[in-house]
Amino acid sequence: MTKIKWFIGIWFVMICWAAAISFAGDSETPAKIPPIPTPGMVTMLDLGAHKCIPCKMMAPIITELQKEYAGRASIIFIDVWEHQDQTQRFGIRGIPTQIFYDKEGKEISRHMGFLDKKSIVATFESLNVPKENSK
Repeated sequence: MTKIKWFIGIWFVMICWAAAISFAGDSETPAKIPPIPTPGMVTMLDLGAHKCIPCKMMAPIITELQKEYAGRASIIFIDVWEHQDQTQRFGIRGIPTQIFYDKEGKEISRHMGFLDKKSIVATFESLNVPKENSK
């Protein structure tokens, strides 16, 4: 059963990727990409697309985490349909892909597919990002 779930997951990601190619030209001027990783901060880079189903599912989680971790961790989203050059830059094989960097800018982990909030928070904890701002 695990192999079937894995196959379905890979198939779904590849369908999203194929859709990325067909929709790539229908966006407006792409947003500017900030420095990645953010210097001196733990960084989570989420590479996806605004029209990809699992990416849409992650969007509210990313927005929520950006507010919760403001000033303590950098959470960046790049739409690879708007910024096709970033797929090669980051070695993306499917979307969404999340890449985590430590404070020194070293890649610590990478995940392909939907990633829930609990897993993201656990990764931040493993990188010693405080849960709340200290006053």
